Amino acid sequence: MIRIAVILGSTRPGRLGKPVADWVLARASERGDAVFTLLDVADFELPLLDEPVPPSLGRYGHEHTKAWSAAVDAFDGYIFVTGEYNHSIPAALKNALDYLYREWNNKAAGFVSYGSSGGTRAVEHLRCVAGELQLADVRAQVALPLATEFEHYRRFIPSEAAETNLQALLDQLIAWAGALKVLRPNAAPHKTVPRKEGGLAA
Repeated sequence: MIRIAVILGSTRPGRLGKPVADWVLARASERGDAVFTLLDVADFELPLLDEPVPPSLGRYGHEHTKAWSAAVDAFDGYIFVTGEYNHSIPAALKNALDYLYREWNNKAAGFVSYGSSGGTRAVEHLRCVAGELQLADVRAQVALPLATEFEHYRRFIPSEAAETNLQALLDQLIAWAGALKVLRPNAAPHKTVPRKEGGLAA
């Protein structure tokens, strides 16, 4: 079965991304056509990139890099949950992306963002980074403006539109994650699994 990681990119104390990531994981896990796991960048305690050789060489010297590599490598695709900091993504997420290379290649990526403008400007930057890492990013996106999706700008309450957009993102991401497996020789072949009753069709 397709395996998807929900990657929580902010490590900031009091971050708004945790309830968003929990919502994504809960809704995704209801589907039954893929397996979803949360990867919290904060749990890996990655220092500012400290490997002496480029990640494209795959020669990792530090245990934190090896742990991050093993975690990321286990998945066929990713949903990045990101805030928008000064028109871009959190530094912790960029750092985590930069640590690796091969582990990202020929896999699918989707984006759930939040911020004053829904995090759309952060995702514009993130799509460029994804392209360089050979991540195939899907068109569907979930953008969560603070003024409409967060009560008093703090408590996350997803709207009906957000729920619908998330299902569209998941439909595209799972399809692409399965299709891209043929480009990875060591990946298990993809088998289509029927959706559970009640899900939104693509």
